[in-house]
Amino acid sequence: MSWQSAVERTVVGMGYELVDAEKGAGGLLRVYIDHGADPSDATQPAITVDDCEKVTRQLQHVLEVEGCSYERLEVSSPGLDRPLRKAADYVRFAGEQVEITLKEPFKGRKKYRGELRSLEGEGAFRLVLPNERVAAKPGAKVSAKRAAAAADPSAEQALDFSLDEVREARLVPVVDFKGRRLAAPQAAAGSNDDVEGGRIR
Repeated sequence: MSWQSAVERTVVGMGYELVDAEKGAGGLLRVYIDHGADPSDATQPAITVDDCEKVTRQLQHVLEVEGCSYERLEVSSPGLDRPLRKAADYVRFAGEQVEITLKEPFKGRKKYRGELRSLEGEGAFRLVLPNERVAAKPGAKVSAKRAAAAADPSAEQALDFSLDEVREARLVPVVDFKGRRLAAPQAAAGSNDDVEGGRIR
């Protein structure tokens, strides 16, 4: 049995979700776990140190029995910038702020950030892009398109995509200090107003 199969079987068998597993330099085996995915339950607890220790002990035993070689095992939560790997991840986190990197550039850009939405049809998703504010510098030239977008806050642009077009996708971290939510900045490489036509509307 391969180490990937051994890790997945063990983690899932213990009632956790395997978010990712990778081998790094120096024989490091890194495993990211989460609680079982239930899109309807927004109150799922975070992964604790106890969860990681329990999975670590079980994985050490299974990997030894299966003869899978590694030097060091590290089990942790996926973190605030959790990667999205499977279609189920995209469905589960619909409505959240996400940053995606495309395999091929579209309108000169590969990275986009916005609100993730799930569309009808298997593997069809949309990223609603935020409108950028018009520069308030005196004498600054602003395109008619950007001025119109700023004048109409309800107007939105969206990037429709399928999973096979995505190289990487992650949740945008949102930190909550004593009830005060601090959202990550909306800025991304390039301007969201530079895209139109094709998959962007």
